[in-house]
Amino acid sequence: MALVLALMAPALAAPRRLLVLGDSLTAGYGLPHGDGFQYQLQGALKAQGHDVSIIDGAVSGDTSAGGRARLDWALGDGADAAIVELGANDGLRGVDPKDMEANLTAILDSLAAKHIPVLLTGMFAPPNLGPDYQQAFRAVFDRLGKRPGVLYDPFFLDGVTMHPDLIQADGLHPNADGVKREVARLLPLVEQLLAEAHPA
Repeated sequence: MALVLALMAPALAAPRRLLVLGDSLTAGYGLPHGDGFQYQLQGALKAQGHDVSIIDGAVSGDTSAGGRARLDWALGDGADAAIVELGANDGLRGVDPKDMEANLTAILDSLAAKHIPVLLTGMFAPPNLGPDYQQAFRAVFDRLGKRPGVLYDPFFLDGVTMHPDLIQADGLHPNADGVKREVARLLPLVEQLLAEAHPA
């Protein structure tokens, strides 16, 4: 009987809970629900045999300050791992990189205190803000990406931004094919993230 229960345990285990704390890029802005990042990511993970429940903590237009303010709410029922995708709107609004770093640091500190491993995805600032701002902005992600317990993806839109056929008409957000490419590129990192999560 004990052997039977032991064999059944994996099947009875609750799905891993993956928080996606982000902005419009992970909220699926401009796309049908089935084409958005979270839906496509969940499908890709399922295809690889992962039972994962995604916690939707992505809000279009959100900044790092917004993500910090609602983190506790997003974690209301707990999470086993988290993807933090914030910063694009900070750059668009010209937020001081020091303020963005303080917000992202607070988010990472809170997740670390709960022993939740993180995949941090980076972003670049718009070129119109000048090279000094761009360099300071970029340095924030590169510093935070070196923290213990953090997996780092330097640029969330890598492989998408320079391909007009993967971008929506607004010139900013990926279309369904762009999201598909993002998910395929990030999937190995997300699988690594889940492997580092504590058992459910």
